[in-house]
Amino acid sequence: MPEPVKKTVSAFAKKPKTQEAEEGSSVLFEAETEKPDAKVKWQCNSKDIATGAKYVMTAAGNKHSLAIKAITKEDANVYAVIAGGSKVKFDLKVVSKPGAPIQAPADAPGKPDVEPEKAPADPGPAPPSDPAPSTDPAPPAAAPTGEQPTVVPAQDAPPAEDAQPPDTRQDLTGLFTEKPTSGNVTVGENITFVAKVCAESLLKKPTIKWFKGKWMDLASKSGKHLQLKETYDRNTKVYTFEMQIIGAKANFAGAYRCEVASRDKFDSCNFDLAVHEACATEGFDIRTAFRRTGADGKEDSGELDFSTLLKKRAVQVNAEPDSDVWNILCSAPSSEYEKIAFENGITDLRGMLKRLKKMKKKEEKKSAAFTKKLDPAYQVKKGHKIKLAIEVANADVEVKWLKNGVDLLPTGRYIFESVGNMRYLTINNCSLADDAAYSCVVGEEKCTTELFVQEPPVTIVKNLEDQMVMNGERVELMCEVSEEGANVRWEKDGVELTRDESFKYRFKKDGCKHVLIINEAMKEDCGHYKVKTNGGESMAEILVQEKDLEVYQSIADLTVKAKDQAVFKCEVSDEKVRGTWYKNGVEVKPDARVNITHIGRNHKLTIDDVKPEDEGDYTFVPDGHAFNLSAKLNFLDVKIDFVPRQDPPKIHLDCMGRTSDSTIVVVAGNKLRLDVPITGDPAPTVIWTKGGKVVTEGDSRVHVETTKGHCIFTIEGAERQDEGLYSVVVRNPAGEDTADINVKVVDVPDPPQTPRVLSVKEDSCVVQWDAPLFDGGQPIIGYVLERKKKKSYRWMRLNFDPYTDTTFEAKRMIEGMEYEMRVYAVNGIGMSRHSPASQPFVPVAPTSEPIGLCVDDISDTTISLKWRPPERIGSVELEGYGVEYCKEGTDEWIPAIQGLTDRTSLMIRDLTTGDKLQFRVRAFNMAGPSAASTLAQPVTIREIMQRPRIMIPRNLRQTFVKTVGETVNLMIKFQGKPRPKVIWSKDGEPLSPTFASVRNSEVDTILFIRKTERTHSGKYDLQVQIENVEDKASITLQVVDLPGAPEALKITDVWGFNVALEWKPPKDNGNCEISGYTVQKADKKTMEWFTVYEQYRRTNCVASDLIMGNEYVFRAFAINQVGLSLEPCNTTDSAYIQKTAMEYKPPSYKDHDFSQAPKFTHPLVNRSIIAGYSTTLSCSVRGSPKPKVTWFKNKMDISNEAKYRMLCRQGVLTLEIRKPCTFDGGVYMCRAVNDSGEDIVECKLEVRSQVPKEENKKED
Repeated sequence: MPEPVKKTVSAFAKKPKTQEAEEGSSVLFEAETEKPDAKVKWQCNSKDIATGAKYVMTAAGNKHSLAIKAITKEDANVYAVIAGGSKVKFDLKVVSKPGAPIQAPADAPGKPDVEPEKAPADPGPAPPSDPAPSTDPAPPAAAPTGEQPTVVPAQDAPPAEDAQPPDTRQDLTGLFTEKPTSGNVTVGENITFVAKVCAESLLKKPTIKWFKGKWMDLASKSGKHLQLKETYDRNTKVYTFEMQIIGAKANFAGAYRCEVASRDKFDSCNFDLAVHEACATEGFDIRTAFRRTGADGKEDSGELDFSTLLKKRAVQVNAEPDSDVWNILCSAPSSEYEKIAFENGITDLRGMLKRLKKMKKKEEKKSAAFTKKLDPAYQVKKGHKIKLAIEVANADVEVKWLKNGVDLLPTGRYIFESVGNMRYLTINNCSLADDAAYSCVVGEEKCTTELFVQEPPVTIVKNLEDQMVMNGERVELMCEVSEEGANVRWEKDGVELTRDESFKYRFKKDGCKHVLIINEAMKEDCGHYKVKTNGGESMAEILVQEKDLEVYQSIADLTVKAKDQAVFKCEVSDEKVRGTWYKNGVEVKPDARVNITHIGRNHKLTIDDVKPEDEGDYTFVPDGHAFNLSAKLNFLDVKIDFVPRQDPPKIHLDCMGRTSDSTIVVVAGNKLRLDVPITGDPAPTVIWTKGGKVVTEGDSRVHVETTKGHCIFTIEGAERQDEGLYSVVVRNPAGEDTADINVKVVDVPDPPQTPRVLSVKEDSCVVQWDAPLFDGGQPIIGYVLERKKKKSYRWMRLNFDPYTDTTFEAKRMIEGMEYEMRVYAVNGIGMSRHSPASQPFVPVAPTSEPIGLCVDDISDTTISLKWRPPERIGSVELEGYGVEYCKEGTDEWIPAIQGLTDRTSLMIRDLTTGDKLQFRVRAFNMAGPSAASTLAQPVTIREIMQRPRIMIPRNLRQTFVKTVGETVNLMIKFQGKPRPKVIWSKDGEPLSPTFASVRNSEVDTILFIRKTERTHSGKYDLQVQIENVEDKASITLQVVDLPGAPEALKITDVWGFNVALEWKPPKDNGNCEISGYTVQKADKKTMEWFTVYEQYRRTNCVASDLIMGNEYVFRAFAINQVGLSLEPCNTTDSAYIQKTAMEYKPPSYKDHDFSQAPKFTHPLVNRSIIAGYSTTLSCSVRGSPKPKVTWFKNKMDISNEAKYRMLCRQGVLTLEIRKPCTFDGGVYMCRAVNDSGEDIVECKLEVRSQVPKEENKKED
């Protein structure tokens, strides 16, 4: 549906503008609102401002002002004023007083005197309805300042032509009217890149993507440091796309790319961002950089952001000892990092290590453990898997994987693989928890990477639906997105909707469902509403109609008698409309006799016990509508004189204002009450009949009542079958009287017949229907139509005023969307039920005409046409093409075929030779035929002489080689008209059908040989002849086979370990050149053949490196392009390799000295034992020859003591002390002695006395 151009309504008549002021002065910002009672609030950096010593806010009617006193550098911020749904931003620029310039740093002489201001923490997007006017040229696309770089200075701001940078924009090509350019920014400041696209020639809204590097999509990275914006100027039809980087970090530097696409059009642009380090302040302490600091000053509040703190800085030397912490970290080994961080109060060890790694990157040497390391970063979509790979130098080394410094264990999601030198970590089904730093550790070395898990874009599962509502009704626009908790943005005509103080718009979120609620829709709420996510958008239209009040039942005049009840009743179309009752122009007030009710659409005035003063004109006036309903109340004063004689009965229809010919009309479903005045003495009996049958109270709906002077006939809920002529008969002894009353029951009409869609266009359709079979007893006033999308459940009304015709053109539909239609019939009573829905249809436009219609071939009775598909097909499939022709001089177009063809070529047959015909082709789709594509001039049906020409394939222009037994199937195309004569011959002789098969057609000939033989080789000649004109071509076929065996293989000489062989070529070379020979040898003992030469081209060779004492035989095979010969040629005799006499001299070796002095490999250990418990002392010794072992206590030999037991087993020496006492304590020594030396080891043994059990009990 085309988007209507609407002007965005702003709440401001006058907007505040950007101003510049000196330090210490005051400044005043003024604004005027459209409405005098509008509530206005002021903001600074998106935070509300309150009146105080600094700020003074005043309001007088629709004029509002903000005064800022004693301006300082800190007041240079972005300010905003908000009224209703409009927000206007403006800047305050603070300049230094004259004569007090700010000194620039010594290392930055080119830097301006005034430092750039810091950007606000979260600047809100400026509404597109309130752009700041400007006549100055726009700044460049990338401006590395602290303010919003794309904000244009106001008209009344002082010009700054000298500070305007030169225009560095790129040459405009493709879709861009302005491309983003490369820029520079200082760490911590902001920068904005701008791209503009003109949509005047585009069929669809352009989509834009921002990338960093080659693969990182920045749409998923939007947040605190990155914001993507989009605006649209309806006057210039230009889309402006902005990428704003807030608080730049050093790792933001690099190459960026911007891509824009619109259907089949695409354009891209590359640009760079350079991030410069900020100058460090004196006395910078690294420990403070790694501590958490928040706005409240607590150590555990705030964020840990070290991107600007751990860079290499030009820090002045400080005399304090803490200034050497960074140098300590750089020179310390990695195992000491944690200890140093703990001693100096550094809490974020991971952040410190990452920055430290960047500092050491220049000094990094080639890794000894890793051949190939991990890349710096990887990106994977949520739910997908990723495989991290490294290559280690040692294939047997073990590796360890870490995630955020914690060991990873192999699970179903984390899979470790080791293949040769490669090590793999596979992460399956990645989630946001997997977004972390991963490391691979080999010994003391480690390589680290960052894994970014990209969330899939949030798509819209269920789109918004168009709605048409009445003025004041509640509107709910609902959509459903793919993920719960996703953020969406609502827009109206390109302007973002926000919550305001008037609560005009409410936003509701329920799981995946998002709802925009408009409590009371007004006329200005008409427009196109759009909901946007980061993965799609949906648009719907809201139409608000003001419907005139319709009167379904008006009040009627009444004639009542004294003490009866008078009821005035009317029915209107709107249930919410209230009204006022008047009598003779005076408002009627309810009391004990007068009751006023309003139920739904019915308004009723009831007067009980009617009196003569109640007679008059009664009027009902609906509130808010300029019309009224009037009726008259007539009072009937019946006077009865007593006559002693009998009176015949009489029916007084004239008293009711009716005659016998009158018809009483009642609406179906309402109550039918016939109150007929009668007289007669004595009181007559009353009988009611219909169609000759007496009406009784057998039906619960029928009630007959007779009172004094009245007979009352009532039917509850009148139905269509209650219609007819009713007769009332009154009888008494004095006579009888009869009266007829015609009752007509009217109702809403039956539903119309099923509507039919006659034709469709790009955004409209023509629908037709038949009138209802029954009109309800009232003439049809008109029809009401509704439509809905096929997959939707909401019907949208197309007209509120009844449409009198039975053919309607529905407009403003979306091309390619499937719709249904239904119709209501309306008469004076009301609206019928809806008709059955029409068959689904799709609004489409006919395609464009086929292109490139031309004649492909022509003969005496046929013609072949070909064409190309239309350039524009539309949103539905093409049904086919219709081809027609007509004779020259006539206008009658004759279909060439029955129905349509889906091909883009057609041969038309059975034409008359010599006729001059014109041809045309039309494309058909659901909307019907397209415009016709016609030949430039008529064509005469007559075959055109064409010279014969043979088209030999490129592979047949040289010798065609086949192996014996293969199939030959050669297809050779030719041209010529009429059909030429084809003749095949071989070597000058006609080709026999038994030798080869030939099959010819109008455009080609096929030579087929099922199984080739050597005799099929030769030259084949092809001749194509038309009358006396001919063309010739030749094909050479070579059928090859395996060669025969070589001949006369013999041994010509034997010497040493060598044998000379010689042979002759084979007699049969297989009809192709011999490419070589294969020579093999075999020992006569085993007769196992081994290849000596392969593809050997000569006919003699020498077999070397033979084993002496063995006897050998030889054979040879011939080789051509087919393969080896089937049989070899063997030598008739053998070659024996003679043995030679040899004397073996064994080498002499010097004996190795295995002697070794004793050495204790495991010493004695000091022990403390309890007396009475046996114990052992153990040590181990080695030495060659086996050393002699001696044990000592306090340097006294104890070898012969019975208390001690000495053991020696496999070099392990054990001294067992049996039940030692306190005197056994002392120094024990073990000495080992052999011829090469001696060794001594000793230990100290402490023996503690036992504690008696009685003493233990006392202590307890």
